[in-house]
Amino acid sequence: MFRKFLKYISQSISGMIGVSIYILADTFFISYKCGADGLAALNLILPVFGLVFAIGSMIGIGSATRYNISTAKGSPSDYYFTQSIFWCLICSIPFMLTGIFIPHKALALLGADAGLIRLGRNYMRIVLLFTPFFMSNYTFTAFARNDHATSIAMIGSISGSFFNILFDYIFMFPLNLGFLGAALATALSPVVTMLVCSTHYLGKNNHVEFHWRKPSLRRIIGCCQLGVSAFFAEISSAVITIIFNMLILRIAGNIGIAAYGVVANISLVAMAILNGLAQGAQPLISQSYGKGKHDLVRKFLNWSLAAALLIELVIVVLIYGFTDTFISIFNSEHNLQLLAYAHTGLRLYFLGFLVAGINIVLVAYFSAIDRARPAVLGSVMRGIIAIAFCAILFSQILGLNGIWLSFLGSEIITFFVILIFRKS
Repeated sequence: MFRKFLKYISQSISGMIGVSIYILADTFFISYKCGADGLAALNLILPVFGLVFAIGSMIGIGSATRYNISTAKGSPSDYYFTQSIFWCLICSIPFMLTGIFIPHKALALLGADAGLIRLGRNYMRIVLLFTPFFMSNYTFTAFARNDHATSIAMIGSISGSFFNILFDYIFMFPLNLGFLGAALATALSPVVTMLVCSTHYLGKNNHVEFHWRKPSLRRIIGCCQLGVSAFFAEISSAVITIIFNMLILRIAGNIGIAAYGVVANISLVAMAILNGLAQGAQPLISQSYGKGKHDLVRKFLNWSLAAALLIELVIVVLIYGFTDTFISIFNSEHNLQLLAYAHTGLRLYFLGFLVAGINIVLVAYFSAIDRARPAVLGSVMRGIIAIAFCAILFSQILGLNGIWLSFLGSEIITFFVILIFRKS
């Protein structure tokens, strides 16, 4: 069982790192091609990715979790996949309409000035038009993992990432499409991932059925309750980015936003690793819970918490050991002000990861055993309430350093809230 646990989490982590590369590759190439302005524009667009990924993960991972529990209990589960895709398509419509008609207004709402709007408008439009693929991608990978095809899910995610990196370069440099090319490469990446995952669904080892039932709000809400931890794991980055952008813009201007872009993009990889750990353990916990094997459920939880603690320590040590090296990757102009802001920002912000991994695992655990209340409460605290409270309060007391430290403060508050309500 321990070997099986290691297999599930390692492949899930690899796949989630692949997903995070979507944006990380963009950041590197855009910073090289467009400098600090390009980095600032991309950072203002990041919350859109966070919201799209959050909705897609809530529907896809929640439906896959419900599918796994229902299958283990012998209940009907042949319609969860098709329902998940249907609701992803429905939820994509507002984003697509925004991309068609008012991408510039969406950028302005996120804090972009006239120059950044001109630079990022087409990027925003393409990302929003491809929302159905970004959202549905979670359904394809989550159901593959819950159908014991963790290798296929991992290969699919990594294939999408390699496609993104390769075509980022091709579109931006040989074809000279600039920011538009980065958007096209990122938008097509989930299509590659879904095509790879489809090899499982069309193969002989597939157990996921694709029957159609009339769409039901009650059923999808029941699924989303189990995906709410995944939702807030993703939406937290979007909420944090929006709040931080507004606060940092007032204190340090566009260079401060660019510096936060460096911090935010590196943190995406760290968060992806921890989310991958939680999502990798989820199928094993859900299946054991559905079969009534509560001792095994506790083992998986303990192993997950131990793994989270180890990963947290490694992440923080790497950040403190190679701070300026990481920053230099995205600082092609060698901007000294950006370096100064990002150096302090990385070291203070990443202290929050000493607690964040434990919270992510606990919230995912409660979702996996069908206990929505502590999962929702913990998710809302760390994703919105605690981080907003700490960022605003700490910035008033400590300025820019307070903003960096607010992530640590919010995770500590969330941890104690989960402990208090863990039996509810």
